[in-house]
Amino acid sequence: MSRINEKSGISKSTERIKEYLIRLNKGESLESVRADFVKEFKEVNASEIMLAEQRLLRDGTPLEEVQKLCDVHSALFHGKTREERIANTEKAVGESMKNQRMAAAAELIAIPGHPLETFTEENEKLQKIIDECRDKIKIGKINSDLLQELRQLSIHYAKKGDLLYPHLKVKYEISGPSDVMWTVDDEIRDELSVLAQSNTGDEKWIKKFEALLTRAEEMIYKEANILFPNCALNFTEEEWHGIYVDSKDYPECFGVTGKIWKDGEKSVKEEKTAFSEEKIIMAGGSFTLQQVEAMLNTIPLEITFIDDENINRYFNDGPKVFKRPKMAIGREVFSCHPPKIEQRVRGIIDEFRAGKLDKVPVWMEKNGKTMLVTYMAVRNKDNEYLGTMELVQDMEFAKEHFAK
Repeated sequence: MSRINEKSGISKSTERIKEYLIRLNKGESLESVRADFVKEFKEVNASEIMLAEQRLLRDGTPLEEVQKLCDVHSALFHGKTREERIANTEKAVGESMKNQRMAAAAELIAIPGHPLETFTEENEKLQKIIDECRDKIKIGKINSDLLQELRQLSIHYAKKGDLLYPHLKVKYEISGPSDVMWTVDDEIRDELSVLAQSNTGDEKWIKKFEALLTRAEEMIYKEANILFPNCALNFTEEEWHGIYVDSKDYPECFGVTGKIWKDGEKSVKEEKTAFSEEKIIMAGGSFTLQQVEAMLNTIPLEITFIDDENINRYFNDGPKVFKRPKMAIGREVFSCHPPKIEQRVRGIIDEFRAGKLDKVPVWMEKNGKTMLVTYMAVRNKDNEYLGTMELVQDMEFAKEHFAK
């Protein structure tokens, strides 16, 4: 199975695609650029599009510019990716592939319960909700229930952000989705939240809502034509097993109940710690390894430990508001955050390492609850930096206590 690796160089076609993207970035009209593009290219690979965007970033194009034009870039290639042409050909001979499923991913999408099958089904349901929203706009009836249903896209986006983007970037050095699409996901989710809370239904609100629906629809296209095919081409079966297992921690969205993937279930085994009955002796007393693990899992906090090389080393067990996929263990912590958060996390850890800070509390609302996320520097008795601990605490109990 072929793998796409940015280190392998850049093809002539990728270089030409990059030139077309530069023209768009400089403000030339989509119609003009697309007219020339269609003359030169009969078809392109999804991977070449991603590499071209990555080269733009490497050559100094600001990330914000690439993100801003992400939807325009997508529109340039509509109908021209090789995978789309294969899908359209198969459809013409009666082999239906909904939403122009990419040939590279079609085999996996056809497997009941496979993560790509679930992702694709979620997108099909999302498209129906988008269509329903547009129908409601025509008659001037956008109700709150429909908006809340649409907001479930945040679950779909969270799964991509936790399970697909970082792995594609870290393991296979395909950074385009993580650098660009992830930020667009966050923008769509945040804008939808604002619109849902201020549903005036006036002309200005409708215009913003229609623009958001278009962006969400474009993201469906980009997932099917760029993200999913590249994951299918690169991820091993073992890695898909890990994604399947980690995805069980997420709630359903759009009423899609993840089917049982038989091969994936074979890998679902209870992980057993190699417990030692020997005592772990510390200044304040002693524990067995089994006792330490049980105690950490009993503490009403989500605990993460990142070592001094910025690698995720430990998550305690139990249900989590902030998902911690097991595949992230051994991965650099920064890859687990979208671009707009990554720089903030880097800054905090750099301050910890330099000894300028010891603790950073962050209060936020999550799923309607008040949460306290605390980052703490972990140091030894000689004040040497050993790593960073992240603690997540549900503070609703405090609100209830002080309200009495």
